Amino acid sequence: MLSSGAGVVGRFVLFPQATKSVGQEDLLGAAGDAAPQRQHVTVTGAKTILMVGVDNRKDQPVEDQIRADSIIVLHIPAAHDAAYLVSLPRDTRVTVPAFNNGKQRTGQQIAKLGEAYGLGGNGLVDPTERRKQSMGLLAKTIKEEWGLTFDAAAIVDFEGFKEVVKVLGGVDMYVDQETVSVHIGYKKDGTVAVPFRQSQAPNGGTKLTPIPGVTPQVYHVGNHHLTPDLALDYVRQRETLPNSDYDRGRHQKQFLKAIVKQTLSAGVLANPVKLNQILKVVGQAMTIDNGGIDLEDWIFAMRGIGGDSITTLQTNNGTYNPSQQNLGQEELDETTLGLLEAVRTQKVPEYVLAHPEVRSA
Repeated sequence: MLSSGAGVVGRFVLFPQATKSVGQEDLLGAAGDAAPQRQHVTVTGAKTILMVGVDNRKDQPVEDQIRADSIIVLHIPAAHDAAYLVSLPRDTRVTVPAFNNGKQRTGQQIAKLGEAYGLGGNGLVDPTERRKQSMGLLAKTIKEEWGLTFDAAAIVDFEGFKEVVKVLGGVDMYVDQETVSVHIGYKKDGTVAVPFRQSQAPNGGTKLTPIPGVTPQVYHVGNHHLTPDLALDYVRQRETLPNSDYDRGRHQKQFLKAIVKQTLSAGVLANPVKLNQILKVVGQAMTIDNGGIDLEDWIFAMRGIGGDSITTLQTNNGTYNPSQQNLGQEELDETTLGLLEAVRTQKVPEYVLAHPEVRSA
């Protein structure tokens, strides 16, 4: 009853105010699958949303601002009572279509999936146009590679989500593997310092050299209430983890799920002021292409999805699967290809039931 009442209040009082803070742009362009909306509508049918996680830090070079740290396909079945998060490996070998972003023209080429996002925005200075071209080329690449089309898109800035965690008063997460931070450490007097020097290893990876006198922050397995700084630090780690991007991607999905779960808790839903604060800072941490559907209608339609109804799914069994054509690139295994086909044909719940191994922690 509380959730239902909050949903009604939210639609007519909170959502119109909060959604004003959300950056809303045409990210998909011709790669999208929707027409402009002229009035409020009832959202029906299964929905598939392309999400890109970025980590835009202060004083970051422009070329790093068009790098996709994570690529996630969010699938919502027609009942709108569940959500599935599927991470696509950034290093997956794909054919990037020919493109022209107004500054650079490039023919069709073989590259990593994550590079498609960067290539789309190459040479562009205007942030809005850069985001549009980056996401558009990524969406087109995914469509031509696996037949997936998208109803909406979102760019999630994990740096911005630090403010969300502040409003929540911290975030509750289960750390599923011991994780050593390469960014946060402590001197004997408690002063925060960087614990490692990073350089390129001979194999192309990252070489970590411990800095004497600095003890790195370690996240031990178990339940933790993380501060904003530690939460963001935890989901940034990959260099010290056995499966690198796969482990980081899993932790980022767990983080997003934890944020949703805490936001939808009774304590937050019963507090209109706090809920409005959260919606505003979430909006500032995201740039959304609503696919022609008013954002208020999206939120109201998905009100039946709670933290416990979000399922995170893994690709390639959570491990690097080198391409036989280029060991520096990956290929998707048969189970993962089957999962993407289930997304395309809107049969994800059935596929997950038949293939429980695609569930991640």
